[in-house]
Amino acid sequence: MILKNRKVKDGAVSSFFSLKLLIVLTLILAIFNYASCKYSFKDTSPIPEEIKTFRVNFFENKARYVNPQLSPAVTERTKQKIIGNTRLRQTNDEDAHYDISGYISDYNVTTSGISNNNASANRLSVSFHLVFKNTLDQTKNFETDLSNNFDFPANQSLEQAQAALGEEIVKNIVDAIFNKIFSNW
Repeated sequence: MILKNRKVKDGAVSSFFSLKLLIVLTLILAIFNYASCKYSFKDTSPIPEEIKTFRVNFFENKARYVNPQLSPAVTERTKQKIIGNTRLRQTNDEDAHYDISGYISDYNVTTSGISNNNASANRLSVSFHLVFKNTLDQTKNFETDLSNNFDFPANQSLEQAQAALGEEIVKNIVDAIFNKIFSNW
């Protein structure tokens, strides 16, 4: 008799722990199922539905020193970035909803590091003046200056530095233009 009671008690204890374990696992599953954290890695903030087209005018180079490859590269890559990252359609019409223009305003080299009374590093500074017009909402129009600095060893000539940094220069300028127009940063 005593053994039979013990078996009933052990079975009751075992099913009690199984029930507890089932409840805990259900709660954990429910917490993970309903808890959510929304992250987004999109570069753009929502573009109003009525905005459908954009135009990128040729970006001139008005700096004292002119890198002849920079203006066309920045112009084309800006168009490509907008096409690839937004739903907007490119147009060359003057009635585009977003009209983007600007120019390279500064392109110069300064010494940024000195070692043993000699230059050890140089800095290429590139500035861009952006003009943005929203033809549907004039209150969103703006003009701003964007700057980027690129360091390179002093033993490199400017031509060598431009060759090495060319892609990075274009990418940084295009990203700055894009972020200024389309992101809420």
